[in-house]
Amino acid sequence: MRPNKIKQMWREGKWATMGWLSIAHGLTAEVMARQGFDSLCIDMQHGSAELSNVLPLLQAVSQTDTVPFVRVAWNEPAAIMKALDLGAYGIIVPLVNTAEEAAQAVAACRYPPVGFRSNGPVRAVHYGGADYVANANDEIIIMAMIETKEGLANLDAICATPGLDAVYIGPADLSFALGMAPRGDNPDPLHIATCDKIRETAHKHGIKCVMHCATGAFAGGAIKRGFDMVMVTSDLSCMIAGVKTQLDDLKAKSA
Repeated sequence: MRPNKIKQMWREGKWATMGWLSIAHGLTAEVMARQGFDSLCIDMQHGSAELSNVLPLLQAVSQTDTVPFVRVAWNEPAAIMKALDLGAYGIIVPLVNTAEEAAQAVAACRYPPVGFRSNGPVRAVHYGGADYVANANDEIIIMAMIETKEGLANLDAICATPGLDAVYIGPADLSFALGMAPRGDNPDPLHIATCDKIRETAHKHGIKCVMHCATGAFAGGAIKRGFDMVMVTSDLSCMIAGVKTQLDDLKAKSA
């Protein structure tokens, strides 16, 4: 089976990068995949992608060695299994509140006897290799998002879930949970301390911790604080920032 590059990097003690696909278009996905990210995530929760978009987006990303992830819209086994069958090498599950919910997500990603994933890797076997079914349990990454009051209260139990590879911090919803207005790169000391507690708890249980960032500068700080992967930026954010830069330059030079 094609090895999961992110797992290889983690075994070697390296940190990894992730880009974000909010736009459901193959060209956007292909261009993002060629920019040097270690992985790319198709966002089905808040992005424009529906399940019908996932296959062509995965095909676009798979033209490169960038590892394809999918954030599903909910902790729903059928959607998780479908994304994996189409070739996702990692699943991010939002709004995980309990160890039981984390265990359900893990089980949906693992073939029996470890989990209850149904056998039918319609595209994954072509992308991953003929021995996909025999090795998928060891290569597929499953992440649970920690971003709610209940998730924080159950953090230790969630991180102890057998088979969970990582926890993923959603900073905007985590801001809600801490009584703050939602934002991406939140510098508030309480928010920073909470993120660090999540990372420390994950590492205590031998799993990884991923930080969702809005800028490279903030992501760099997260790496220095010990996070194992950073989501650096999204296709949509880059498009907006690029357009704004050009229009601001035009206004400045034509004044």
